[in-house]
Amino acid sequence: MTNITYRPATQQDLPQIIAIYNQIISLHNVTADIYPVALIDRQAWFDDFDQVHQAIWVIETHGETIGWVSLRNFNERLAYQHTSEISVYLDQNARGHHLGSQTVKFVENEAMSRNIQNIVALVFSQNNASQALFQKQGYERWGHLPQIAQIDDEKLDLDYLGKPLM
Repeated sequence: MTNITYRPATQQDLPQIIAIYNQIISLHNVTADIYPVALIDRQAWFDDFDQVHQAIWVIETHGETIGWVSLRNFNERLAYQHTSEISVYLDQNARGHHLGSQTVKFVENEAMSRNIQNIVALVFSQNNASQALFQKQGYERWGHLPQIAQIDDEKLDLDYLGKPLM
């Protein structure tokens, strides 16, 4: 895919952000949400993105939203102020076109401009695509929580993948 742009998400983007997220939920190995979410479920979450300390962008091509990416506080305690968590979600039709790699690089550049020194990604061990994406970008496993989640009858492990930026 060519002509990829990133722009700060607005309230008008929230329904599409939710639609893409709900596609992901059905995969059962990407997020810990089990059931589709509604606008009312995500409004407060969306409102937390002040676009300064915590940011969310939509990913577009030819004016069409094909994904979204966010950078959030890893932890609210002050000592963690230079570490943020990245989340990347692509529409099912946009996967497999190396957009994940491009998106991670975009967010890393944004993070550095915001004085973020470390980025972490919380990824289920069984999510091979996301594991490969982040490892390809130089992220290493900084932590492992075995069988921390259960979706249907499967117990999932969670990895903390991290990368220092500075």
